[in-house]
Amino acid sequence: MTKTPFFIIEAPSVLGLFPKGVERLPEALLEAGLADRLDARLGGRIEPPPYSSERDPDTLLLNPHAIVAYSIALADAVGTVLDEGGFPIVLGGDCSIVLGNLLALRRRGRYGLLFIDGHADFYQPEAEPAGEAASMDLALATGRGPRMVTNIEGKAPFMRDEDVVAFGRRDAAEAEQHGSQRIEHTSIEMIDLVSVRAIGIDAAAACAVRHLSRPSLDGFWIHLDADVLDDAIMPAVDYRIPNGLSWNELATTLRTSIGSGRAVGIDVTIFNPRLDKDGTIARTFVEVLAAGLAGHAR
Repeated sequence: MTKTPFFIIEAPSVLGLFPKGVERLPEALLEAGLADRLDARLGGRIEPPPYSSERDPDTLLLNPHAIVAYSIALADAVGTVLDEGGFPIVLGGDCSIVLGNLLALRRRGRYGLLFIDGHADFYQPEAEPAGEAASMDLALATGRGPRMVTNIEGKAPFMRDEDVVAFGRRDAAEAEQHGSQRIEHTSIEMIDLVSVRAIGIDAAAACAVRHLSRPSLDGFWIHLDADVLDDAIMPAVDYRIPNGLSWNELATTLRTSIGSGRAVGIDVTIFNPRLDKDGTIARTFVEVLAAGLAGHAR
């Protein structure tokens, strides 16, 4: 197999959250040496439209029109890398950037999604307190929500339920309390933190990759939200919940995914450098990303 070149795309959008630091994620990880560690090329920066804190009365979302425009622009950039035979590493930003990445894949075929996130991100607009798409991105990606956002370019859903694995989720009680629609009532494959602890990280990661390596899929995308990590080692996120994966467990999950040869790209979201005063967390995050991704080949 040949080495696939990495291309880093900066996607500092917080259109689905708020501008309180997450927009600095790309600079922080690049300053911590991510491009050098992976011998990655810089694939450009997609600047988001202006942010508005006003909730749209029709969709109940923040910035829905801007999210659509940004998703199309990001899909174009990711698609260029894919068409050149590269492996895109998209540095967010909030979780709503996953929509642009998945749109790029949806334009090209049928792909899966490894959704590594401490939250299910499955809220409906009526239940999300602030209208933040970052809390409902997986629901939107699977066709649940306002058509303006879920059916960009007429390609709803970006992901079929059966082609998604939600990995490491631990917010079930909180989501239930706030009235989120239940991901458990779908055919999305769920390997939550309880399941990871029950069977071990090696078996859990292998199970996820096996599900996403079916012949019916052209490959799979990896979505990584920093809050999947244990709050004790990753406090630099805005919505904190106890427990989570260890650094080693995350590295194992990424190595297993990349080692399958079926992963086609990854996005990294939600890490907030303003909550990492001395840069220690960013440096460790880069070490783990490099350890997990460095073995990629096709």
